[in-house]
Amino acid sequence: MILSRSDLRDYLAADKLALGRKRTRPAPFDLIWRFQRSLRKYEFAINDRYSVGYLGGVIVQWYKIWYKIYSILCGFSIPPNVFGKGLSIAHRGTIVVNGNARIGENCRLHACVNIGTSPGRADLAPTIGDNVYIGPGAKIYGRINIASGIIIGANSVVNKSFDEESICIAGVPVRKISDKGRFEIEESNKDS
Repeated sequence: MILSRSDLRDYLAADKLALGRKRTRPAPFDLIWRFQRSLRKYEFAINDRYSVGYLGGVIVQWYKIWYKIYSILCGFSIPPNVFGKGLSIAHRGTIVVNGNARIGENCRLHACVNIGTSPGRADLAPTIGDNVYIGPGAKIYGRINIASGIIIGANSVVNKSFDEESICIAGVPVRKISDKGRFEIEESNKDS
């Protein structure tokens, strides 16, 4: 959670690195990076209202406006204070995340992902660990835990917990398909 200006700098730097951006500021049409920066600044403004001075309410509204604009332009419904630092959104497109979900650091997220709750309960959302790759079209819902380093395959329906780290899961319903997690796959791709 971003609670200070130094936290904000850390989150912005981690997101930039995760996105693989080299520039100091986003290009005019780099909407994903602009969205992520506006999300982080909005998180900072709502979490630390007092450090933004006597114009705190105005600044919160300013960041909220830009956050909403980029959300609409990208097709994202991602509430503040859900993702840890190092968020990497691969593409513009529909992404819906429940505000009660908790996702760790260095998450890679693709289009058409839905992270939601159990039917009829807005508070029963997933907890997802660090370094998780979420493939396009994945649906993750319910009060479940996903361990760190897991790869979730494209179009998977995840409705049960996986506590084993660094594995690959996929399917409808989801099941373990490989003992290789995110980092093992990335290393094997570098070697080839």
